[in-house]
Amino acid sequence: MDDRKLDRRALLGGLAVFGAFAVSGCATTGIRNAFSSDAEPVRRLMRFSSERAFTWLVQPDGFWTSPVARIPLPVLFTRTGTTSSRKLRSTDFKMKLQRQLNTIASQSAVVAAPLVAQATKQVAIPDPAEVLGGGRTAATTLLRKAMGPALVNAMLPEMEKAMQQTTDPTLGEAIAALKGVTITDAAHALALEADNAIWYEIGSAEAAIRQDPAQTSDSLLIATFKPA
Repeated sequence: MDDRKLDRRALLGGLAVFGAFAVSGCATTGIRNAFSSDAEPVRRLMRFSSERAFTWLVQPDGFWTSPVARIPLPVLFTRTGTTSSRKLRSTDFKMKLQRQLNTIASQSAVVAAPLVAQATKQVAIPDPAEVLGGGRTAATTLLRKAMGPALVNAMLPEMEKAMQQTTDPTLGEAIAALKGVTITDAAHALALEADNAIWYEIGSAEAAIRQDPAQTSDSLLIATFKPA
């Protein structure tokens, strides 16, 4: 089975599990008995998941070729009522624009990787056992909540710069066709989409590691998630 083929719908469901679990008030005694109260397994899970995700995403076509992280056209570019241009109604043009935006996201994700790496070392993990037993993307959910808009803020200037410097005229033509839209607006819209996509990819990697921890060659993770 290809462990990368976890679709967005399944992943989003998984990302919601931890939040629901944490506030549900259900008994967690079994989980605490099954998993250690040590935070190190959670940190390693976060680290391996994020490293795997960024290794894929920062490739030239990383976002574009990902089953879960391909970025759709931001809503900004789909409001055809704000333009009289036929280009933004063209399927071929929109596909080319989407591909270009995904490429820019891959270039800009480089600045997000070290921020996530640092956060895995510092994030507060008050109940490691609950995270380890809380669902296939529970660690990713906790990390994302702790980081807030940090990745958007880091990628935004990089995306704006990349948009200004691109030699592909597609993006410029799209922005010019939209009334009142600037490169800054486009960069912000893309940064929000890229932030979601990065966490989808990290969550997908976490789910795969939980299912097959041996792929990490990490003895602690293998011992943590070995079948009972």
